[in-house]
Amino acid sequence: MHLFYTPDITGDTYQLNEEESRHCSKVLRLVEGDRVQLIDGRGGFYTAEITDAHPKRTVLKITEHQQEYSKRNHYLHIAVAPTKNIDRFEWFLEKSTEIGIDEITPLICERSERKDVKIERLNKIITSAVKQSLKAYHPKLNEACSFKNFLDKPAKEKFIAHCMEGDKSTLSDKIKKHGEYTILIGPEGDFSPSEAEQALLKEYIPVSLGSSRLRTETAALQACFEINFLNR
Repeated sequence: MHLFYTPDITGDTYQLNEEESRHCSKVLRLVEGDRVQLIDGRGGFYTAEITDAHPKRTVLKITEHQQEYSKRNHYLHIAVAPTKNIDRFEWFLEKSTEIGIDEITPLICERSERKDVKIERLNKIITSAVKQSLKAYHPKLNEACSFKNFLDKPAKEKFIAHCMEGDKSTLSDKIKKHGEYTILIGPEGDFSPSEAEQALLKEYIPVSLGSSRLRTETAALQACFEINFLNR
């Protein structure tokens, strides 16, 4: 059954926007009486029937509705430096959404080679991954934030994954199940020593993601996988 992302849905009927209406009637060739599924990005999962397959304003009637569909038992926020090759960062967004993530912040660090990102384009990639993986919750993508400013934001279970030497436990050894986690992942050149020190002063716990030297996007995805695996 075809799935549509409808974040502004309310009531028992819904009208697709022009782009989605065209895709529904012209590309998918759906007609009156056909059934589709809808997600609102806030945990709502709907089944609907097409009552008017208009190419500019397709109208749907809601027939079933579930709230908190596949709600996860934890909250994961990863703040990760955007990669110089934006395709790699987009790959992380896609795969982490499919695996399960709640919030993402592009983190601008001292050694970041990319200082800006196009939030609208990145959100489209996340939305596509949400639909692909049948997620009723849409991860929140924040505007890019400097490392210093990010450290001032409130967080509960706080971790920083870096490659510098020192006593570090693995992430899996440190987390408590069903928690609210914030994990910092640095740029290709890693966090600077001063950034690592600032994070420690803000009570971030240094952790290791294994013995391999990982690319930024791989490290972020590894953290995402570990959190989901340990909370399965």
